[in-house]
Order: sequence, then C-alpha cells, then structure tokens
Amino acid sequence: MRYDLAVIGAGPAGMAAAGAAARGGLRVALIDGAPRLGGQFHRQPPPGAGPPSQDFLRLRDRLTRADLHLGRRVWAVEPGFSVHHDGGTLTAERLLIATGAHDRVLPFPGWDLPGVLTAGGAQALLKGNLVVAGRRIVVAGTGPFLLPVATGLAAAGARVAGVFEASHRLGALARHPARAVQGAGYGLRLARHRVPYHRGQAVVAAHGDDALTGVTVADIDRDWRVLGTREIACDTLAVGYGFTPQLDLAVQLGCATTRDPDGTPVVAVDAGQRTSVPGVYAAGETTGVGGAELAELEGLAAACAVLGTPLPERLARRRDRAREFARLLHEVFPVRDGWRTWLRDDTLVCRCEEVPYRDIEDARDLGATDARSIKLLARPGMGWCQGRMCGYAVARLAGEDPPPPRRPIAQPITLQDLAAHPRRSPDVP
Repeated sequence: MRYDLAVIGAGPAGMAAAGAAARGGLRVALIDGAPRLGGQFHRQPPPGAGPPSQDFLRLRDRLTRADLHLGRRVWAVEPGFSVHHDGGTLTAERLLIATGAHDRVLPFPGWDLPGVLTAGGAQALLKGNLVVAGRRIVVAGTGPFLLPVATGLAAAGARVAGVFEASHRLGALARHPARAVQGAGYGLRLARHRVPYHRGQAVVAAHGDDALTGVTVADIDRDWRVLGTREIACDTLAVGYGFTPQLDLAVQLGCATTRDPDGTPVVAVDAGQRTSVPGVYAAGETTGVGGAELAELEGLAAACAVLGTPLPERLARRRDRAREFARLLHEVFPVRDGWRTWLRDDTLVCRCEEVPYRDIEDARDLGATDARSIKLLARPGMGWCQGRMCGYAVARLAGEDPPPPRRPIAQPITLQDLAAHPRRSPDVP
C-alpha cells in the first residue's frame, strides 16, 4: 500500500502529526526505531512497570487510524518517496521528518571512563528500564534538561551530589513567567532531596582507573575558563551540553538547512513546516531544539499543511511563544569556547577511533583548516558513530560551526539488510 503520508519519528512531533493527519482522512504510516511509542521525551517504562503519563496517553489515543511501524530504523529515503528501513521499504506521497535530536557532548579528561554517560542516557535508563545509573551521581553541563534529569534520579533514590550548570545568566528566563514557575518547581524538588544547584561551574575532568571514582569541578568565568577547582567523589557522571538535531535523512533528500542562534545546523521550514523539497515536511527538534511542547505544535502545523487546512490561531500563537522561548534558551545556555582549555594532549576527542587532542592539533599544524581536513589527517569521525559524538567538538576545534551531516546511510544496518535492498536498474537515474 502506498501511504498518503509517512512520518519518521514517534516522539511528540511525529505522534501529533500522524494522529492529526490520520484523523483528517489520510493513510498514514508512523515509523520509529524504538519498540514503543514516545520518543525520548515520552519514553515509557516496560509494560506493567508503571502508568504512562497523561500527555503520552493523549497523543497515543489519537493514533488509532495510523499504521504503526515500530522497531524499524530508517536508514535511507529516496525521492518519491521510498522509505527504506531494516524491515523493508514503504512508499508515500509525502514525508514528515521528525527524527528528534541526540545529546551534544564535549570532551574532557576522563570522559571515556566507565561511569561517565550523557544526561540523556541517564534519563533513558531511568525512564525506559527503571534503572538508576549509579549510587552517587553528579549532573553537569548546561541547559534546562539537567533539571529533570537530576530530579528524576533523586526521586528514584540516587544520591545526587550536585547539579553544576555552566551558564551564569539564568535571570533572563524571568521574561517568561510560566517557564520560570516550572523551573522553580524543579528547584523545589531539588531542595526536597537536598541536591545543591550551582551556576557558573562545570566538570572539567573525571578520575578513576577502571571506573569513575570522582570528578574535578571548576568555577568558570563567562568564557568557561577555569578559575578554581575542587574534587567531588562520585561513581556516575551524567553530562550534557544541549542537543544536536538528527538531520541525516533531510540532508539525504536535499532539504535546505539554516542555523540556530548557536550555529547548530537545522532544517529550514516555512510556517507550514514545509522544507525546500516539495512534499517533505519537518517538525520538532530537526527544525531547532525547543522542547516537547514546541515539537508537538510543529507536528500539528505540519499535519494541517498536509491536509490543506489552516493551523488554528490559538495554536499558532502558542507555537510562536514556544519558538521565542527556544531562542532565549540558546542565548542563556550557550557553549563557550573556553571548554577547549580543559583539554590535555592525551584527552580523547574521538572515542571510536581513539583520536587524542594532540592529533587534532598536529593536523592543524600540518595545515588542516576545517573539520573535513582534520578528519582526513587524524580520522576523528570515521568510527562507529560517524561523528555523532565528536563532530561538534572537532568542528569547534577547527574554528567553525558544525556542518550538516552528510551520510548516505543514516543508521547502522546489517549487511543482510543492505544486501536485501533491491538494486536499481542501470537505466534508472
């Protein structure tokens, strides 16, 4: 069956879009690599392990007319649109890309030790498997996401030794009173569990032989240069510096990109979430990281555009306010260049290929002036993750904004799945 709309990604944006489009009479396929609906934000515990959230149930209950293809990782999309996943291929007249984002990380001495994981990884373990990542946990980085991670871990019984927020200027968030109240709620929960919250501080090193035993926390200036340090004992560090949108499929199709205020590439869309490629729409974090509410509203806007109906004015106003707040978050929680001073010669920048900072600097001394030439000389980004982990850092070390990803295969697939893909005739362009 050829679908009217294929939605890739079953997070808030994809679920909202698929539900609205299917209820509007379209044949809709919703595809996601996870075995359950929800994406990262609405990640659900195993069946019987706890009640789903009301927001998740609201989105799920609107999907009764959509076909669900879960546990299917999309590795390529061809014009037309043929959506190739590890279970086969489906076709659709139009396509919505709602593939979300992944944790942005920065390298620092010891970040490759067992016990150091991303903030999103710690939350995924807790939400999806009811597993607390450690017993004494430090949460560090920058951005509002640190708050739900820390409060969730503390509520689950972990001893959270502290939350260390690198940004200094959180006062600007008061321009959005409702969001400020939400942040205050997290603050109260941290206080209830006696979790200290520190601004203008960062974890600049992790210590241990075979596993993490402690971290070095630094007071940092507004450019993130170290002013003074102290050590804190812990067995787990959850660290995150925002998110990187997953643009692989959009770039494969030739969708135009633009940049967020912090230089991160995102898919360019119009008011109806249309990309530069006819028939292709994008919503959620692929168009700029802004949280679950904005993602859901963009998904609804995309569905309205596909159906040929206007987005209700009240929803359009909510989307505009959410986008304004997302822009403010980029201003309040920037990644400053001073993090580079935390690195030592032997600090791994690319963990897959075990490329130390020394090799990055040697490549620059040999004349590498951008991330691509550094990759050719020193191999960062050529391992299993294909630069998803180190790409941002390598680009910044090269003195440029990170480029959009250009990967012909968007997700790791087996040779069996690749071999099963039908070969095109030589006469087909």
